[in-house]
Amino acid sequence: MLESIAAFWAEYGAVLTDGVWDTLVMVVISTVFAYLIGLPLGVALILTKPHGIRPHRGIYRVLDWIVNIGRSIPFIILMVAIMPFTRMVVGTTIGVRGAIVPLVVSAAPFIARMVETSLSEVDAGVVEAAQSMGASTFQIVWKVYLPEAKPSLILGGAISLVTILAYTAIAGTVGAGGLGDIAVRYGHQRGITSVMWVTVVFLIILVQVVQLIFNWLSRRIDKRLDQTSDAKKFAPFDLLSRFTHTK
Repeated sequence: MLESIAAFWAEYGAVLTDGVWDTLVMVVISTVFAYLIGLPLGVALILTKPHGIRPHRGIYRVLDWIVNIGRSIPFIILMVAIMPFTRMVVGTTIGVRGAIVPLVVSAAPFIARMVETSLSEVDAGVVEAAQSMGASTFQIVWKVYLPEAKPSLILGGAISLVTILAYTAIAGTVGAGGLGDIAVRYGHQRGITSVMWVTVVFLIILVQVVQLIFNWLSRRIDKRLDQTSDAKKFAPFDLLSRFTHTK
């Protein structure tokens, strides 16, 4: 048994290691850029919605329409459809670089909706209290919305990472590299099912690691899980301190 595993790893270990690395590169870079687009978009949605602090029906409808359209297009179709744009941006449509652009374009609307949903869970009374103190829109976003929604945003980050990880596997079917590409080339085209199943195991491990880390972070910072009496002293004093203490 051990000899078989050693022989398998000697033959395919380097390929699988490169595949894991390529997958991680695609996931991390795509997630960063997708959040750079999706986070501000989600904030804009929560601010301009009908009952937001800066309601604007026209802007909200346009942004909402863009997000809905972006989330409606299957990733594999989007990847093929924007190949000319991808080639213009990164110079290629294959490999890790070729996958990052469609990953970002596909994930950004999903993240925007996740952010909007997380921010909408913030107690409206806290937002109104901040407004009554004369806080600016930027202050309300930075010191009320984002801190109060942090646990939900972290859990949303886990979902986003897992979703992008799944997209990288799909991207592998069109030569993007990573574990998905290995599963297709070795498992499907060459009939080496053992390699395919190992890639599945690696993907499962990556998903579990991401979920465990983000669940731990969310529990760590979630004030609602604090059972001490100090956890309930939130109210005006804590809110006031956010706007009176600067570093």
